[in-house]
Amino acid sequence: GHIPGAAFVDMNRDVADTSAAFNFMLPPAAQFAAAMSALGIGAQTLVVSYSSANHWWASRMWWMLRVFGHDKAAVLDGGLQKWKAEGRPLESGEARKRAPAHFPEKSPRWEMVATRGDVLAAIGRDEICTVNALRPEQHAGGVTYGRRGHISGSINVASVHTVDANNVYRSPAELRELFARPLSAPKVIAYCGGGIAATTTALVLTMLGHKNVAVYDASLSEWAGDPQLPMEI
Repeated sequence: GHIPGAAFVDMNRDVADTSAAFNFMLPPAAQFAAAMSALGIGAQTLVVSYSSANHWWASRMWWMLRVFGHDKAAVLDGGLQKWKAEGRPLESGEARKRAPAHFPEKSPRWEMVATRGDVLAAIGRDEICTVNALRPEQHAGGVTYGRRGHISGSINVASVHTVDANNVYRSPAELRELFARPLSAPKVIAYCGGGIAATTTALVLTMLGHKNVAVYDASLSEWAGDPQLPMEI
């Protein structure tokens, strides 16, 4: 089941560049605008995203909306897990169809998107903190995306640690402690395996007031595949 009235977005088809070399990459502005318009999302629509699995799928939607200029975006704290635990209503079957709207096509806010060149240039610079959102065992090299380890100089703040056992984001005080180092840096670049979990880093840091966070969209899917790009264990 799903939350009554909720729309469904296929993250690897509706709002991804299916011609890209890697999965889940940002789509062209026209494709994203068409997908949002078809869902009934207009310029003034508040979009609340949630997922039935890992919370970073919802933060990915939040991040993409903001990249394409739509700031009326939020994430449902606790997602479907908390919704069900509280005994709230569900419905099954196909998602309801909303009347189409006009989502304005805007150029991406490229300052929110990091390239491998940006990440490479950030290595060794104290004013930029590069954060790996993958699990600690992945950061340490136990699970790979082609090469063991993590991007040289990056630190690990796992997205799985930003929520509690009920899938609810931890308190602001706990999150500030968890993200103490990124919060002290003028600029943050977040990455993961494919640009999904890293958007939780962007969401949390934005909630905590950081104004300069970019997500490396291709993340280790691209980085680990190029032996010329430095990694460490």
